[in-house]
Amino acid sequence: MIEENQQIDPETLEENSDLYEHFRFVADKGQAQLRVDKFLMNRIENVSRNKIQQTAKAGNIFVNNQPIKSNYKVKPSDIVTVVFSYPPREVEIFPQDIPLNIVYEDDYLLVLNKQDNLVVHPGHGNFSGTLLNALAYHFEKTGQKQIENGFGYLVHRIDKDTTGLMIATKDEISQSRLARQFFEHTIERRYHALVWGDPGSEEGSIEGHIGRSLKDRRVMSVFPEGEHGKEAITHYTVLKRYGYVTLVQCKLETGRTHQIRAHFRHIGHPLFNDFSYGGNSILKGTTFTKYKQFIENCFKILPRHALHAKSLGFVHPHTGKKMFFESELPIDMQQVIEKWDKYIESRNDLE
Repeated sequence: MIEENQQIDPETLEENSDLYEHFRFVADKGQAQLRVDKFLMNRIENVSRNKIQQTAKAGNIFVNNQPIKSNYKVKPSDIVTVVFSYPPREVEIFPQDIPLNIVYEDDYLLVLNKQDNLVVHPGHGNFSGTLLNALAYHFEKTGQKQIENGFGYLVHRIDKDTTGLMIATKDEISQSRLARQFFEHTIERRYHALVWGDPGSEEGSIEGHIGRSLKDRRVMSVFPEGEHGKEAITHYTVLKRYGYVTLVQCKLETGRTHQIRAHFRHIGHPLFNDFSYGGNSILKGTTFTKYKQFIENCFKILPRHALHAKSLGFVHPHTGKKMFFESELPIDMQQVIEKWDKYIESRNDLE
């Protein structure tokens, strides 16, 4: 949570994979009664009245912890909080015919199973070939002209080479309501990851603030004392042990950029073949040539970090219905896990 009357720095927004902003203001004791939309426009840069009104309609503006309408008049000492859905940077989005695996779609949102090697939205040198370009093509092809911005509204994102389930909404109300669920940590998200080493306990929690590395801003670091970054909590359960690597399930309590990848490196178990976090070399195992060849073959099959967004649960922003989706592991992760199964079986046969 940010401090009173403080805006979120755009650099800070880059550190959160859930796309929302949170503001908190305390009205002065001498505050004259003023509509809350005007009150917020006076305090937040580059926000339109329509954006504020849509956010209020979604139930995301509170005064003294109670949701209010946009015509509410702010009084002295009122505490005004707001959760805005945060759109990507202003760049032109044009349709591109990129295949999408859509597992659910209705008039308000869609759930898709994202493939690897797909950036979610333009930026940082990726101005085309993104998920948003693919959505623009999908909506144009299916004749959904009613979508205001033409390419859908994102609520969260996953890394370019992470596969799995994501939500995209078709209107700002849906986006705002889902942003609130992410902010309140009521979204259910579970990932499967293959990590180096053998964690000691069957389950555990990794805590530590996550922020951009002070040495390399392309990656994230964990700051245990909280002097930098934002609070991050990852819960994990061991699914299968191979001695050299371990298959784990991760449940996110927060949604920071590279959270699982940074957290597991922090505890000494980086993700298998994670180049950015040191998992792309042999970190545990024998020095035998056959073992090295086995790992190299696994890296060839899975030329990315071994992370998949396996399940996703949320409350539908319009119907109030509980929605839950699960996805199969992608072929590359399945094949590598099968290779580990056979490798360990063959070793056991020799003992």
